[in-house]
This record gives sequence, C-alpha cells and structure tokens, in this order.
Amino acid sequence: MRMKTKISPPKIEIRNLQRKIKVNIADLQRFARKAVAACLDLRADTRTELETLSELSVLIVSDMRMASLHRRFMNESGPTDVITFQHGEIFISAETALRHARKFGNALNRELRLYIIHGLLHLHGFDDHDDADARKMRAMEKRILDQA
Repeated sequence: MRMKTKISPPKIEIRNLQRKIKVNIADLQRFARKAVAACLDLRADTRTELETLSELSVLIVSDMRMASLHRRFMNESGPTDVITFQHGEIFISAETALRHARKFGNALNRELRLYIIHGLLHLHGFDDHDDADARKMRAMEKRILDQA
C-alpha cells in the first residue's frame, strides 16, 4: 500500500439544473466539501481520480435528463439515481432521489447526500458491480454520511 500524503481537496460545485423539486443547494454545498475531505481520508492503493481533480461538479437533474444520460453512456433505459463520470461530473436525479427517499423513509436531503458520497467514492476508486464490493461501498457511504 502506498504512503498516504495529505491531498488538497478539489473545489466542488453543486448546481440545480431541474425545476420540479426544491433542493437546498447551500446545505448540499457545505456537506459536499466535508464529504470530499472524508473520502480523501480513506486509504487508496493507487492514485485516484478524486485525488487528481482540481474541480468537481455535482449536477442535480430531472429524471428526463438522467434517462437520456443513462441511455447514452450506459446503454440502459430509464432514469437512475446517480451517474459519475471520471473527469469529475456527478449527475443526480432529484426525482429519483425523492422517490427513493420516500420508499426508504429518508429525508430528501439525506438521500441527496448519500448520492453525492456515492459519486465521490466512485471517483476514489470504489466500485459496486459485485455484492462484496457493493457491501464495502455501502459501509463507506454510511461512515462518511455519519461523520460529514
């Protein structure tokens, strides 16, 4: 495992690009800065995208926009909750977040925070394609959500 040196966190900007659901951008912005620092405190075996980026964008979008991205870049139909691009863009569907928040008994803001962490962890080398990796990623999400 490589030595961990203190990395300067990238600048992170949250933008609301949808109009259907009211989102507290200022609160998410404050949270995202803490979450980036918490993610960077996790050990990584190799240098990750999160460590090399100078800027990140979290874009809150509609289901329609998310479905378009999902189809174009992942060849999947319908909207999804979050899509992370390795160059530092995290897209989050506000409508999907609201549906999931209601389904799982969470506040919308908590669900959005969870999706921000999920995207950041992908940028920091975590994956959730198999059950073991997904469990590890969920544990990291909870840890960061509780501390940030």
